[in-house]
Amino acid sequence: MNSQIKIALIDDEQLILEGVKMLLSNEKNISVCLTSNNGPDFIEKLGSLSEDDFPNIALVDVQMQPMNGFELVEVLKEKYPELKIIILSSHYKTSILGYMVKLGVSAFLPKNSHRKTFIDAITMVYKNGVFFTAEDHQMLFTYMNSSAKKKSLFEMEDELSEREKDVVKLICQEYTNNEIGEKLFISPRTVESHRQRILEKIGAKNTVGIVIYAVVNNIYSLDKI
Repeated sequence: MNSQIKIALIDDEQLILEGVKMLLSNEKNISVCLTSNNGPDFIEKLGSLSEDDFPNIALVDVQMQPMNGFELVEVLKEKYPELKIIILSSHYKTSILGYMVKLGVSAFLPKNSHRKTFIDAITMVYKNGVFFTAEDHQMLFTYMNSSAKKKSLFEMEDELSEREKDVVKLICQEYTNNEIGEKLFISPRTVESHRQRILEKIGAKNTVGIVIYAVVNNIYSLDKI
């Protein structure tokens, strides 16, 4: 991977901040461009960054004051929908995963994750938009087998058409609008119209939400991610 992955770290424990920053300093393709120990401070710092310095991924702790991780994620998804977010937490519960999936978070990692899993998660989120551990995989299938929970993740009035599903599959494979248009023999503008319609139908805010929707609904296989 030639591109440098720019990371922002938000955690109210200074030792965690320093430890994660030191761990990532050993990775040639990853750099930490911003650190903060609370949500309001992070939002302020983020707003002052230039486009060149803006992070690709934010690593966010859940338990923080005065703004917890959930509240911060909601603000970030509203203001910066394309910013990919990895949640770091000591509390790993199905209910939290489901809530994070609905918000469009790219990955959810326990703080006791192995170093390789941690680096793999950052790399895969940067490349594909999402990363699921084996435990996440099982939890998602639990959601898929529960119609009530599945509906709560994506409240839809209209089902996706077959053409929209084709577009979703190609979005999951990181094709651009131009490339999708070439493959489906339609114009890039038509692809963009499909993309916006898909977002409206599934209630997602960005590409990550589309990918998660595709995984949960068996449109795109986790084995390909």
